[in-house]
Amino acid sequence: MSKFPDYSQRNENAQANTLFVERWSPRAFVKSTIDDAAMLRIMDAARWSPSCFNDQPWRIYTSSSTSFSAFLDCLVDANQAWAKDAAVLGFMVAQKNFSHNAKPNAFAQFDCGAAWMSFTLQARMEGLYTHGMGGIKAEDAANMLKIDTTEQEVVMGFAIGRLADQSTLSSERRDAEVPNQRLALNDIWRSV
Repeated sequence: MSKFPDYSQRNENAQANTLFVERWSPRAFVKSTIDDAAMLRIMDAARWSPSCFNDQPWRIYTSSSTSFSAFLDCLVDANQAWAKDAAVLGFMVAQKNFSHNAKPNAFAQFDCGAAWMSFTLQARMEGLYTHGMGGIKAEDAANMLKIDTTEQEVVMGFAIGRLADQSTLSSERRDAEVPNQRLALNDIWRSV
């Protein structure tokens, strides 16, 4: 097993920058740390993301060495099995209402997605990998983070770290541990 994925098939017809093509969500992480300067750049990339009314509804919570196990407990069991080796775990939380008028922000989750993409691309530029997760215990995460769920919503969980050899995974996980393919452009793009 190779430690690093083979992107050749993905790059074959790609028109985008390799930063986009080489972004994927591995489950094989090697237990490591991420230096503060790299984390600062990753968070700053998320900060510059676009949002409706420039409201910036994302709030990003990350684990420390002392809180890592509490964050891990807020993931479903299947994700705990591999995320235990990530350097950092976290949750993206959305502010449900606009700050300028307190009305519901129907675009808050969409805007969190933009922040997540900025976050994950900066992580790749730092030589790190991210894996976003819907398999979380959102209520447990909200309680752990002490957020007011009438005002905020846990949107997703994530792992960030350094890529490990695929052999560190169980055999069923190992078989799926390859960068997946994308739909063809003509499957997603219509010029009308």
